[in-house]
Formats: sequence, structure tokens, C-alpha cells
Amino acid sequence: MDYIEGSGNIFRDIGSKNPEEKMAKAELAFIINQIIAEKGLTQKEAARLLGIDQPEISALKDGKLTGFSIERLFFFLGALDQHVEIVVRRKSEDDLNERIIDVAYA
Repeated sequence: MDYIEGSGNIFRDIGSKNPEEKMAKAELAFIINQIIAEKGLTQKEAARLLGIDQPEISALKDGKLTGFSIERLFFFLGALDQHVEIVVRRKSEDDLNERIIDVAYA
């Protein structure tokens, strides 16, 4: 069976504009939704905590991220009692990972 191996970024694979930003936003939204679920918050409670309305929580949950900047998602993480750390480092020649932004949840 023939197949094409993905790059690790679905947005790049399908030819989207700004695939690194879209992947980072998707990963951040996933983490935010995971934290909301871990805290047992309803959409209404989460909306109040994040300072947004319930339809925006629903959009966030459904991965409709057009209206959310990375900075806004960082703000949401702070409102959920998370520490956001940004690390900038020079990319090594041996680094095969072409991603510009790596998101990790610990």
C-alpha cells in the first residue's frame, strides 16, 4: 500500500498559510481545553474565568481558532494558573525538527 509520511504538521501537509502558527495555536488550545476539563469547569465557568463569552469557549473547544491569537491563548493559560515560559535558542544544523514553535505541557 502506498502512502505519504506526514511532516508532523498537518497544516503544512495540506498547504495552509502560516502552518507553524496554526499548529502552535492548535496545541495551545488543546492544552487549554485539557486544563478546563481537569478542573471540571463548565463552559460558562471557563468563559467567566477567561473573560470571554460562552460561544468563544465553544469555538476554542471545537478548534475554531481564527479569532484567537497566540498571545491571547497565553493569556488564557495564565488565567488558568499556568506559567508560560518562552525559550529562544539558535537552531542547530543537526536539528531535523523544522518546527519554529514547540509547545509542551508539563
